[in-house]
Order: sequence, then structure tokens, then C-alpha cells
Amino acid sequence: MCVILCKIFAWMAGNNLCGEPLPKCSSSRKKRTIIIIIVVAGSLVVLALIAAVSYILKDPAMASRFKKAEKKKPAGNVILGKKEDQSSQHYRKLGEKAKLYFVRNDREKFQLQELLRASAEVLGSGSFGSSYKAVISSGEALVVKRFKQMNNVGKEEFREHMVRLGRLSHPNLLSLVAFYYRKEEKLLVSDFAPNGSLASHLHARRAPGEPGLDWPTRLKIIKGVAKGLAYLYNELSNLTLPHGHLKSSNVLLNHTFDPLLSDYALLPVMNKEHAQQFMVAYKSPEFSQYDRTTRKTDVWSLGILILEMLTGKFPANYLRQGKGGNADLATWVNSVVREEWTGEVFDKDMKGTKNGEGEMLKLLKIGMGCCEWDIEKRWELREALERIEELKERDSDNVEDYSSYGSEGDVYSSRAVTDDEFSFSVQA
Repeated sequence: MCVILCKIFAWMAGNNLCGEPLPKCSSSRKKRTIIIIIVVAGSLVVLALIAAVSYILKDPAMASRFKKAEKKKPAGNVILGKKEDQSSQHYRKLGEKAKLYFVRNDREKFQLQELLRASAEVLGSGSFGSSYKAVISSGEALVVKRFKQMNNVGKEEFREHMVRLGRLSHPNLLSLVAFYYRKEEKLLVSDFAPNGSLASHLHARRAPGEPGLDWPTRLKIIKGVAKGLAYLYNELSNLTLPHGHLKSSNVLLNHTFDPLLSDYALLPVMNKEHAQQFMVAYKSPEFSQYDRTTRKTDVWSLGILILEMLTGKFPANYLRQGKGGNADLATWVNSVVREEWTGEVFDKDMKGTKNGEGEMLKLLKIGMGCCEWDIEKRWELREALERIEELKERDSDNVEDYSSYGSEGDVYSSRAVTDDEFSFSVQA
């Protein structure tokens, strides 16, 4: 490059390597000068680019920034999937005639094709279908969930139920925005919860030093869950199971860690066989023993959720299909109940518990009352909600009846709670 520039400057000076400079007309010289200036400017730009790239490659920090930027590029839409299955082919062939049905009037409307073309990422895949986060052109983030086990219900019946769910409005419910109906598969569109599910915060592997949910946050979450469930009971009073699938992975958290119940009231449109295999309500003692559910069945699910939040133990038998997991689930509850009733029962990753163990024990008792195996003895939701709303982050002045604490980091030290105080029946 340097040799070329030297020759160019020599040429500009009028030097002829083969002899004396030849006389040129003025117009020809002007053209040549312009060309030379362009060539020189272009060469300088190229040299500058080469120098910049060389600097970036040699500087690890700069190279790292470029790699991160590369990773942030949108991966494209994944809702349709890579495989050309019948569903994917159907959505790709859809024209403008295919419409999303919006169930809320306070939301900006968009086309199904816009949603399917949006940049998306997989959030998870469960027993009902896969969930995706999609960001539409307005910048709004939504969740699209594909359901394949809803093909035993007619279009009009499905539409009426979705419209009814769209009318529900509560701070602790994840709002349904829109749906798309086809016999083989349904798409439900809802709001996006930025902090993910309660299950991920309770059970996902955390980085070293990363804190778990503290006691005040867990108390706030369970209060919100109880309020949201009570709202469903009031608004869907004709349903035996106003929720039907209450578990930690169906409790989502917004930007302030307020809980949002999801996948609620879907039983009327679910295939019965699939629902009985996978839905939490059908793992209850009453269904296991008597093949029936009651208005207290969702209360049982709430009790299991309370125990899960306080102990940090995951009721893994929820993952089993059908009734087979119920005996083991009873064993799980029994292990919590019969464990030595000291502070040892609480999740060791739960911080912010100083001077709060008395309230934690109260919540534990509420949880046991909710998941009582004898349905006649099981608490009503109204009673559970009242007790939960009375709970505080810190004990009252009369804390000696519950516990004696050192510093927050110390191992819990509290008196054992007697069987009389926690009367509870479990049938394995």
C-alpha cells in the first residue's frame, strides 16, 4: 500500500519513470488530479478500517462487546417451529382472512400474521403445550401458548368461554388478550410477566451468591395468590374448579414480584382425559379416593403451594401422570408434617426471616389446614384468605411463644410444635 501511494504522489508531481515529464493539456491534468484525490481518499479510508479492525481484535474487551452484540441479534420466529408439521404448514398458508379474536377492548389490536412473524423465543414446554414470548412491532411483549388438547369443544362454546375469561380483571390474574381457534390447535395470547414463574425462583439453580426469594417477598406472593384465587371463586361461582391447575409454575411474577395466576379456568375447554392425567386438581385426595372434585379442591392446591414456598421442597409427584402419583404426594405432605417441628422445616435459602418465624409458623399452619386430607376438616377458602391477610412480616411483641432468634444468619432455634397445635390427617 505504501509503494502504491509513493507512485501516486510521484505521478502527481509529474515524474515519468521512463524519462522527462511530457507536456499535458490543462483539462487532462485537472481530471487526473481529481481521480488521484479520490484514489488517495479511498486508500486512507481502507487503511483506517484495517487499523480499527486490528485494534478491536487485539483488545479483548472490545472483542467481547462485539460478540455480545452478535448474540443479541433476534433469532427469528420460533412459534411455528422448524419442522413442517401440519400446524406449521397451516399457519404459513394463512392469509389475511385468519383473524385473532380479541377478548379485551382496552388493548391495541394486531393481526395474527404480525404475531407469527414477530421475533420470538421459547419460554417453556409443559403438559398442555409450548409457550413463547413474542415482541410485536409496537414493542409490546406477549406470551403465545399453543394448546393441542382442546379439540373436543366447539368453536362457539370455546369463544364464549374465552370471552368470559377476557372479562376477568384483577391485579393478581394474568390477563388473557386474544385467542385463535382451529379444531386441531388453539393459540392463547396473554400478557408477559418479566420475572418468570414462582417455580423458577424456588427451584432453579442459582449462581453463587445469588439470593433466593426472601420471607417478605414470599409472604407478598402468597397473599396475592390467595386474593387472585378468591376473585376466581367469586366470578366463576358456577365452576367446581375456578382454577383447576394451581401450582408454582402457573404463578408468574411481574416487575415488582407481585403474583399473577395463569392457566386458570381452562377445565371447561380441556379434553377430559388429558385434564385428568395432568391437571393438579385431579391429584387431590378426593379425586384419588372418590373420583370427584369439590369447591375445596383448589384450596388443597393452595395448601400444597404454601408448603412448597415455605419449605423450598418441590412436590415432584405433580410430574407423574394420573392417580399414580397421589400416594407419593401424600408421603411428601406427610414428610413435611411429621418432620421435627422446628425452624429446620423452613427453606434455608429464605432470607429476611429475622423476628418473623412466628408469622412463618402461622402460615405453615394455614397451609396444613388447606391441604387437610379429610375434606370435611379442610378449611374453606374464605377462612384461609382471612388468616393469610392477617399475617405480617415480623412477629408481634409476644414472640416468645414461637421462637428465639439469634442473628438472621444463624440456624433457626425454636421450640417444637406439638401435634395438638397442628392436627392434620394424612392417608398414604
